[in-house]
Amino acid sequence: MSQMPRQAALPKCPSCAEPVEPGDLFCGACGYDLSAVPAPPQDHPTLPMTGAAAPGNGTDRPAPWPAGPAPAPPADPPGPGADGAAPHGREDEDERSAGSGVRFDRRAEPDEYPLQAPDPRPAAPARLCVACRTGRVDDDGYCENCGHAQPRERDHLEREAGPVAAVSDRGLRHHRNEDAFAVGHTTLPDGTPAALAIVCDGVSSATRPDAASLAASRAAGDTLLAGLERGTHPQAAMHEAIVAAAHAVNALAGEPATAREHAPHQNAPACTIVGAVVTSGLLVVGWVGDSRVYWVPTDRSAPSARLTEDDSWAAQMVAAGLMSEAEAYADERAHAITGWLGADAYELEPHTACFQPDRPGAVVVCTDGLWNYAETPQEMSEVVPPDAATRPLHGAQVLVGHALDGGGHDNVTVAVLPFPAPPQGAGSAGRP
Repeated sequence: MSQMPRQAALPKCPSCAEPVEPGDLFCGACGYDLSAVPAPPQDHPTLPMTGAAAPGNGTDRPAPWPAGPAPAPPADPPGPGADGAAPHGREDEDERSAGSGVRFDRRAEPDEYPLQAPDPRPAAPARLCVACRTGRVDDDGYCENCGHAQPRERDHLEREAGPVAAVSDRGLRHHRNEDAFAVGHTTLPDGTPAALAIVCDGVSSATRPDAASLAASRAAGDTLLAGLERGTHPQAAMHEAIVAAAHAVNALAGEPATAREHAPHQNAPACTIVGAVVTSGLLVVGWVGDSRVYWVPTDRSAPSARLTEDDSWAAQMVAAGLMSEAEAYADERAHAITGWLGADAYELEPHTACFQPDRPGAVVVCTDGLWNYAETPQEMSEVVPPDAATRPLHGAQVLVGHALDGGGHDNVTVAVLPFPAPPQGAGSAGRP
């Protein structure tokens, strides 16, 4: 509660305790010499913890503790600071609030914060856009130049193996790439160089066509390469490769239902296959289905040729003389295949053929994703680059681009082999 201020008491004589007036030199009662009494010490009240004194109350704020050693603790009672440590409640000036004296326990802030050490691993090489082939691909998978979204790994594949190269693309309409390929080169036992390409097209109406094409291309590529290195004739080696591919696709039908994408009502995995082997003087082709091989000479004054016959409804109509080729391929049933690899296929009949071109050129092995946009040999020769035999990867890229520019309605896979096969050095081999 509020209190009235009290008047300060007058000083007393130290001898007789009688009140004396301020400024008296002698006591009026006993005559004591007041000048000999020392002046009382100045009072320094303790600052309350609730804050500074209210303005205008006549109390001076105490000066902060001077720098240097802290004053000794009181002798009586010794208290907890008697062992030489600072007493409880004692703190340095920089740990107290400048205004109130309240202590704030703050963690000391460093003058500088350490930086993260740089990553010692080398930076990954920049990826180039598959569309414009000039822009860098950012971390989100888009080209910084043209903005084209980059495909998933199997959506666009490019590979070189010595003198042969292949490119496969998902196309613009399909949700996945159901094509697959294998390329390789080796030296035959007599020292003759050889190059090979296998292209497989998954049957979209079957279960797991992408798995079927991949299994077939791997099995055929490995078998064909091994047969050539043993000295097997290229045509016989091609036949063995197609049979091995058929066995690999048939094996997929025996896998558990969980591996068949929980679709037991669908038919067995299936695909088509086409391949080519090129040596110094021989060209061998083999196929089952409607993928094709074209021969395009470097000297375009010579005619190009299609080296395979489709296992399809349209081809059967033409062979039987029931329809012209133009009429048959204009029919909606034209691409219905009559031969394929798979557990539910008809009796396997691998087709093989040998050719001996009399001039250099390029061999184009492709799925219908390309030849739908360049069906006749003449049309194919017009879109194959003139330097395809010396730059097979570039040639395959151009042909895939032609299919995409035409609409890209299907997966498209193209392999290009030069004829004759250029020497690769004794004993060299390239696995598919």
